[in-house]
Amino acid sequence: MRGVGHGPHLRAELRGRALAGTLTVRNDPEASPTSFPFKVAELPGTVSEPEVAAARRRVCDLGFRRTPVRGPRGLAYRCAAEPVASYVRKSGDAADAKGRRCLCNGLLATIGLAQRRPGGRVEPPLVTIAKDLSFLTGLSPDARPYTAAEVVDWLAPEAAPAA
Repeated sequence: MRGVGHGPHLRAELRGRALAGTLTVRNDPEASPTSFPFKVAELPGTVSEPEVAAARRRVCDLGFRRTPVRGPRGLAYRCAAEPVASYVRKSGDAADAKGRRCLCNGLLATIGLAQRRPGGRVEPPLVTIAKDLSFLTGLSPDARPYTAAEVVDWLAPEAAPAA
């Protein structure tokens, strides 16, 4: 995979672009196999880039978002992000699979748990985030990484234990 790496490097790239005002976040109704429109951060090396998305082999091997359907042989599970032929074989409409992204693999890759594929391929990340990132300057004015505990303290300062 080219571009930003997974995990901490990806967070640093996102935070840096957000603080610089150069991060683009767009609604993407095709980002999810469920048709729910996610807000996707446009970052190099992620499936937000059409060439990265096109290069990723369609596979649904985690199946967290699969939908149960009644098929000719009984119960089946399908996902609009799986190979189109498999989706259609399970009575899905090929048009519904167009452009769908694999949330399961993409989100796991985003947090540093990318699956490794044959031939050395690594699942690319899919970064979803809100458009309003103005909170970052209050949470991390010096652009340093922050911890989950600092986020909780920032969200509810009155709940923070006394020092």
